[in-house]
Amino acid sequence: MLILNRRRFLQVGSLASAAMMMPKFLKALERGSLVPPGNKILVIIQLSGGNDGLNTIIPYRNDIYYRARPALGIKRETALSLTDNLGIHPALKGLKELYDDGALGILNNVGYPNPDRSHFRSMDIWHSASQSNQYWSDGWIGRYLDAQCKGCDKPTQALEIDDTLSLALKGDSDKGLALTDPARLYGTSSDKYFKDLLQQHPGADDHHSNVDYLYKTMGETISSAAYIQQQFKTYKSTENYPNTELGKNLRTIANLVMSDINTKVYYVSHGSFDTHVNQDAQQARLFGQLSDALTVFTGDLKKNNRFQDVVVMTFSEFGRRVSQNASGGTDHGTANNMFLIGGGLKQPGMINEGPDLFNLRDGDLQYKVDFKSVYATLLNKWLGADDNAILRNTYPHLEFI
Repeated sequence: MLILNRRRFLQVGSLASAAMMMPKFLKALERGSLVPPGNKILVIIQLSGGNDGLNTIIPYRNDIYYRARPALGIKRETALSLTDNLGIHPALKGLKELYDDGALGILNNVGYPNPDRSHFRSMDIWHSASQSNQYWSDGWIGRYLDAQCKGCDKPTQALEIDDTLSLALKGDSDKGLALTDPARLYGTSSDKYFKDLLQQHPGADDHHSNVDYLYKTMGETISSAAYIQQQFKTYKSTENYPNTELGKNLRTIANLVMSDINTKVYYVSHGSFDTHVNQDAQQARLFGQLSDALTVFTGDLKKNNRFQDVVVMTFSEFGRRVSQNASGGTDHGTANNMFLIGGGLKQPGMINEGPDLFNLRDGDLQYKVDFKSVYATLLNKWLGADDNAILRNTYPHLEFI
């Protein structure tokens, strides 16, 4: 019997927990590069906490907006003009430049039927792509992995740059991998102790299936960490990324995008945008970080001829109420906007009309685009997947790609 001291036991538990999130196909990637020319990549940026879309894309000719937000409304002369009627938050200078270059598309009034104002429930709906009355335990990217990697000779993968894996990347049979630093993951997983422990496992045993599963996932974690680290070392960006969490995470993604790793989806979070109090300063700070990081990231992609092959999508679990509250902020609302960034957009600019402040429901914007249509479009047109099967329903495709 193998006796573990407490320190080693905790190490095994931590590694096994991470390993349970590992896709089973990663070992196959060690046989060599599987990246085809023009490999399409999706980068998802989650604006956690419910970003205020009305102060993101600003209807600066609408008097209703300023009456509802006498202190919080962004003045027309301050907003960065996009169209005759709409501007963008002044801290999003980098996104304004992408808009002018034809590399940014803006979708307004995005949401879903019967919206939920709970952070946790609404985020579950966005992650799983379920209806508001459905409770699913798998995510839309996880189901994409299940569908694409079942029996295929060129497996795909999803990486979340974080310490924990979001529901969005959890499938039934395959899951993405959460990590913050490929080198640190490799250093932990390559510890001699874990390799020795793995060698002591006698093999599959029907009577100890749970133990077998832990050994199996530990082996896959060790194998995957080595592969990711090997690819991560092949490219090191020389660009000056911001020294923020988002800047560091996008640098990590850039280094992997420019390597031969066959990752199709990257996922990262930014926030919190839960601005019930003193919204101005918090949103401006977070937008400045978003703008600065995306400016360097997209420039890095352009210099390496990868911008045409990457789409960046931003989303938040809901927007905010139209009217400001008494604390200099906004409370949980419904419909919101999404950014789509890339060199291959077919429909950049203002993709649809701006927020409709004349037809509110209980003080909230009404959605006009179901977010699942955005997912369906990206799955089908960008990632080449069967969106109907993955989303378990049929949603109209949009024309931005």
